[in-house]
Amino acid sequence: MSRIGKKPVAVPQGVTASVDGQTVTAKGPKGELKFVVNDEVLVKLDNGEISVEPRDESKDARSKWGMSRTQIENIVLGVKDGFERRLEITGVGYRAAMQGKNLQLALGFSHDVVYETPAGVTISVPKPTEIVVNGVDKQVVGQVAAEIRKYRGPEPYKGKGVRYAGERIVRKEGKKK
Repeated sequence: MSRIGKKPVAVPQGVTASVDGQTVTAKGPKGELKFVVNDEVLVKLDNGEISVEPRDESKDARSKWGMSRTQIENIVLGVKDGFERRLEITGVGYRAAMQGKNLQLALGFSHDVVYETPAGVTISVPKPTEIVVNGVDKQVVGQVAAEIRKYRGPEPYKGKGVRYAGERIVRKEGKKK
C-alpha cells in the first residue's frame, strides 16, 4: 500500500480542478496545468478532493499510484502558489544580471554565458550573487535551475560556482607541501 497514494489531494479555495477521463486539469490564480494520468491508475473527483487508486494490485499499477498522486498535488499547488528555486553564486568575479528576458552569467569563462528564459518561467536577480527561478510547473522550475547550475557547478576545493540555496558542499583538503 502506498502511504502517499492513499491520501486524497485537497483542492484549495481559488483553484478549480476537473477530471476528464485520465486528464486532470487545475486552474488557479497563477495559471492552468494539465496532467495525464497513466491508464493503470484510476482518478476520481469527489466534493473538493481528488482521490487516486490503482486499477489492480500489479506491481506496475502500485508503483504509478503514489507518483500520480504527487504529480496531481504539484499541479494543484503550482496554480495556487507557484514554485521557487533559489541559486547562490560564489566566487571572485562571478555574478549574474538580467539582460532583457535573458540571464547573463559571468562565471570565469572568457565570455559571458547567456541563458534564454523558457516560457512559463520567470527569472529574477535580486543581488548579483543570487538567482531566483519562479514558475507554475515544479518540474520546469527545477529543470531551469539545474541547467543554470550546470554551467559552473560548485567545486569541492574552494566552493566556487553556482549552487542551490542551502546546499551543503563537501569540501576537500588541498595538496599538502
